[in-house]
Amino acid sequence: MTMTNPAATNPAATETAATNPAATSPAVRTAVVTGASSGIGEATARRLAAEGYRVVAAARRRDRLDKLAAEVPGVRPVTLDVTDQASVDALAASLERCDVLVNNAGGAFGLESVAEGRVDDWQRMYDVNVLGSLRMTRALLPKLIESGDGVLVMLTSTAGLVSYEGGGGYCAAKHAQTSMTETLRLELCGDPVRVVEIAPGMVRTEEFAVTRFRGDAERAAKVYEGVPDPLSADDVADVIAFAVTRPSHVNIDRLVVRPRAQAAQHKVHRVAPAT
Repeated sequence: MTMTNPAATNPAATETAATNPAATSPAVRTAVVTGASSGIGEATARRLAAEGYRVVAAARRRDRLDKLAAEVPGVRPVTLDVTDQASVDALAASLERCDVLVNNAGGAFGLESVAEGRVDDWQRMYDVNVLGSLRMTRALLPKLIESGDGVLVMLTSTAGLVSYEGGGGYCAAKHAQTSMTETLRLELCGDPVRVVEIAPGMVRTEEFAVTRFRGDAERAAKVYEGVPDPLSADDVADVIAFAVTRPSHVNIDRLVVRPRAQAAQHKVHRVAPAT
């Protein structure tokens, strides 16, 4: 499949080519983004393509990936289930190189208390967020090291730093993911791989809260009710791109990003509806 370098056709990519090594290196750098069929993953795939990367957009919903690839030059769609080792291995085997891995695939299921928690929900959250990141990291770490300047991005959450009622399973999974990121940074010290954690707060995407509330769109909407300008997927993608495109000696260990209206996990400014 012939890939087009977006830097040749995209003004935003041309503008950044002077400072972004991915846009000027003889071999176009490759970024793998998991969970790329919607939300932050899709926005990140679009943004890294604009930065000059060849982007492998990976997720389960191939129809959405094909649509993304048709819209964005430089994006290659790959069907991936991060909970399936064979699927992860197949993706890894298909790559000639990997310079950036964005472990974005994840999600929250349910908002019950720990006492009422559903084991299957906790299992799904751990399998996708934690073990999915483990599978992808193990599979692609050799290629990241081989690149000579690899970047491993772990998309966690402020839920991985501060717990809250009703978030037991999700917080546990995200705390584990945060711990994995910190451990990787220690273990890879001396190798040519930067390990970056991006921990967003309140982000409004089309699916996250709806999935958490098992398809109840009305209940999901109340999460953001009255909140002026929660973060968007593009906001987080912008932060990811910033971290990835720093000079090779600069590592963004952890970047917490929240909307201005959210001072902390439990402190959110809301505006009463006009009467």
